[in-house]
Amino acid sequence: MTPVEVDRLEKTFRQGFFMRRVQAVRGISFAVEAGEIFGFLGPNGAGKTTTIKILTGLIRATSGRASVFGHAVPSPEAMSRVGFLPENPYVYPYLTPREFVELSGRLSGLRGGALRKRVVASLERTGIAYAADRQVRRLSKGMLQRTGLAAAMVSDPELLLLDEPMSGLDPVGRKEVRDLIVEEKKRGKTIFFSTHILGDVETLCDRVVILRAGEVVVSGKVRELLRSEVRRVEVTLADASDDLAHRLSRDGVASHRMGEHLVVEVEGEAKVPPVLGAALEAGARVVEVTPRRETLEDLFMRRAIGPEDVSPGATS
Repeated sequence: MTPVEVDRLEKTFRQGFFMRRVQAVRGISFAVEAGEIFGFLGPNGAGKTTTIKILTGLIRATSGRASVFGHAVPSPEAMSRVGFLPENPYVYPYLTPREFVELSGRLSGLRGGALRKRVVASLERTGIAYAADRQVRRLSKGMLQRTGLAAAMVSDPELLLLDEPMSGLDPVGRKEVRDLIVEEKKRGKTIFFSTHILGDVETLCDRVVILRAGEVVVSGKVRELLRSEVRRVEVTLADASDDLAHRLSRDGVASHRMGEHLVVEVEGEAKVPPVLGAALEAGARVVEVTPRRETLEDLFMRRAIGPEDVSPGATS
């Protein structure tokens, strides 16, 4: 059964004294397949968090249909199979991570020895076990994020809904969460996550959806979406004179200084040999020739960023 299905989903809010209509989600459709890592992307105000709140039953859609494991949302039956990490998890400040994760486990139906075992395992897997009995009000943002992730995982859910799971984490914490996501996929779990860290998405995700102003502008498998051809080549030169840089500039080739090196940006592979010839003729040394293919960040900037992305009062 498909873990998540969204069909022509819309959400309109009423804001301000005059109850002005603000359309946060505009007829989006997508599906998340079992066992995949699904990236849900978009700039601030694109409608990501609004969609996730609809899927978890925190708010109702204005129109359209959304289902989790075949159950229309909001659905207690569906949510019993879901672990959810909100963008800004709130934990009662006088609880400890152990107490909060145990509370989350009880709400998921766990009891007795099974509950205690799952609490310990979740705290260890998310790297917060060392502070398990410290009051949450004394934890850093990253430690709080780990606590929220442990609570999302305590019931061993089939689907993980993660809204900005890397928020507040240092590079070590980000790597640990990435490894954890990969481990969950290997265990047959489905992971749906939203993030602004596009490098993580390109590394981890099987498929992505990119929103812009509440609409789907990109949808598909990551490998198929990114252009495989070389778009530009960076040539790094040593001992390159300013005269060489000016000459290349007259020929329409951009360059910039990076320390003692001149980095030349060549559009397309066909233009590389003339640049190399000119550089060698001018007495420069070729340090590195690096082909650059399209990245997910390139695709995101090309399709998701524009002046109309964030309208006044838009909701993320």
